[in-house]
Amino acid sequence: MHPCTWRRSKGLVVRAFLRDAERCEVIAYERNPEERFPLKKLSDTGLFEGFLKGERARFPYRLRVVQGNGEIRQFYDPYAFGPTIGEEDLYLFNEGSEHRIYRKFGSHLREIDGVSGVSFVVWAPGARRVSVVGDFNCWDGRYLPMRPLGSSGVWEIFIPGLERGLKYKFEIHGADDYLHLKTDPYGTSFEAPPHNASIIYPVDDVYRWGDDAWMRERSESDWANRPMSIYEVHLGSWKRRREDGNRPYTYREAAAELVEYVNKMGYTHVEFMPLAEHPYSGSWGYQVTGFFAPTHRFGEPEDFMHLVDQLHQNGIGVILDWVPGHFPKDAFALARFDGSHLYEHEDPRQGLHLDWGTLIFNYGRHEVRGFLIANALAWFDRYHIDGLRVDAVASMIYLDYSREDGAWIPNRHGGRENFEAIAFLRQANQLAHEYYPGVMMIAEESTSFGGVTRPASEGGLGYDLKWNMGWMNDTLSYFGKDPLYRKWHHNLLTFGMIYQYSERFVQVFSHDEVVHGKASMLMKMAAESITEKAGTLRALYALMWMWPGKKTLFMGCDFGQSREWSYDRSLDWDLLQYIDHQGIQYIIQDLNALYRCDPALHEGELEEGGFEWVALDDADSSVIAFLRRDRNRTVHYLVLGHYTPLTREHYRVGVPFGGFWREVINSDADLYGGSGAGNLGGKEAEPVRCDNHVYSLDLTVPGNTTLVFKHEPR
Repeated sequence: MHPCTWRRSKGLVVRAFLRDAERCEVIAYERNPEERFPLKKLSDTGLFEGFLKGERARFPYRLRVVQGNGEIRQFYDPYAFGPTIGEEDLYLFNEGSEHRIYRKFGSHLREIDGVSGVSFVVWAPGARRVSVVGDFNCWDGRYLPMRPLGSSGVWEIFIPGLERGLKYKFEIHGADDYLHLKTDPYGTSFEAPPHNASIIYPVDDVYRWGDDAWMRERSESDWANRPMSIYEVHLGSWKRRREDGNRPYTYREAAAELVEYVNKMGYTHVEFMPLAEHPYSGSWGYQVTGFFAPTHRFGEPEDFMHLVDQLHQNGIGVILDWVPGHFPKDAFALARFDGSHLYEHEDPRQGLHLDWGTLIFNYGRHEVRGFLIANALAWFDRYHIDGLRVDAVASMIYLDYSREDGAWIPNRHGGRENFEAIAFLRQANQLAHEYYPGVMMIAEESTSFGGVTRPASEGGLGYDLKWNMGWMNDTLSYFGKDPLYRKWHHNLLTFGMIYQYSERFVQVFSHDEVVHGKASMLMKMAAESITEKAGTLRALYALMWMWPGKKTLFMGCDFGQSREWSYDRSLDWDLLQYIDHQGIQYIIQDLNALYRCDPALHEGELEEGGFEWVALDDADSSVIAFLRRDRNRTVHYLVLGHYTPLTREHYRVGVPFGGFWREVINSDADLYGGSGAGNLGGKEAEPVRCDNHVYSLDLTVPGNTTLVFKHEPR
């Protein structure tokens, strides 16, 4: 309805496109339901028009339509309603400063002037036309063209009568003069492939959370001085129902069993591999097409909220893998969204990820940066996530990542750093901490880029933690070598301490280490039999838990999964009937209990002063020994690792104090499936100088074993 002058008469003109309609009338339902203004059918294409002579001001109206089969319908005209997004919102969006733009963009159930419906907002500055299509209009783009809002590049429409659960997409007449059928970048729920339609699904304030106590404690706690033992999970292959066609657990089914298992094992957090919507299961979730939606594979968004809520109510934190580094080329999603390179760089030297065949975000574009920052905040806001583990940070901060000379474009100073990506990461980390105190941002960064965990205000990237890839690679290399030759590679055990406190690290053995022919953690161990491999793996885990830093372990590794991990089958839980595998699970439980219960092992573990070498150069014996202690230096642990198959009797190691040193962990204990050799619960320190200490212990050191002793003063 528009003001109009026709043949020198002022009035209002109304137009409507109604396929299969014979007659159409305008009804002024608020003034008089019987007052009708007929519209003239202009052609068989379905276009109707009418001039309401003498009418000066627009008024609320409905359209009354008589179909060809005689059916009569009456409905609100979408174009009778004004825009649902204001000029200030558009300004901040174009500036990249509207951090919660997900509350305005996408599809949202709204009520305007007492009329219920759904608002749609999308950014497509290069488009010539954008229409909402779906089940409700026969997927015909002629029905519901959206309004362009000035020069913002934003298109908008409110469609009365639409409800939750309806499928939709955007039909875009692109800058390339082709029609593109696209899903909603801000969509909250999606249909399964191959159709991949967006689904109208309200997620804001639809779930009744029961984790108030957890959220309150999180905002007030100092995570750096609390234990963090993280269980990394791929939900689609954690457990499957064989009796139901090998179906993965749903979010709700997983909630009860995952809570039980995590608490039994003593982990503090669960880290889910990406659960944002993705079309190809073989990407493990790392090729995202629906950044704001939990994947449909395991249920609806409210089901995922239930899973997080149950974990929180049982004292378990939730970390989610987040993938802002790239996105796939699927034609229905972000790629060439409006017929131009909108979200990605146009030049393939900047916009094509060679390793994965995906596209790289244009971090220098305000609206793209705002999209990604809003996405990070939305997971904290809507789903109460406690932390994001950011995937492939190195691929974002280096312009020449995995590229040969001449295949990349230097920055403005001729260097390889991606300044736009670095600025984006800093801003994302700053805002996450500002809006949601107590959350964690964790970087998977595989290089020696300086200051990953230094505050952004001090020139760092602003992450809370960084995966310790160097320590992981060194230890796996060491334990994969024949024990006969380990003495020549002793530095692999000790080198990590040189840089241990240069960043705040998480010690990690992740999913990446047990796929693509790398072998499972158990089968990586250099030994002849499964029993010997299990013993060596227990020794490695004990070393990992006693080494300073937070912990992350991939599912299945904590019971010695024999096969490599596969995304489309369950873990081999039946292996737990064997002591070799059960023993690995037992020692993880004991290590978690020790780590969580004694502040000496987690308070200040990210700071220098809590670690001291005792013996680091006994390469011939393949032995290392170090102390762990609390900040007040009142609690001391001695950790001794011996990594040849020999049992060493009367091995002497220095300690700083006399008194009894209780053996609290012996990775070769018979409970774990080991030989049972050890020190009968502990040893009394003797006044014999060794390793620059005036006291020492005379120990029995089993082969391929890590021993942990706690000092008990007289």
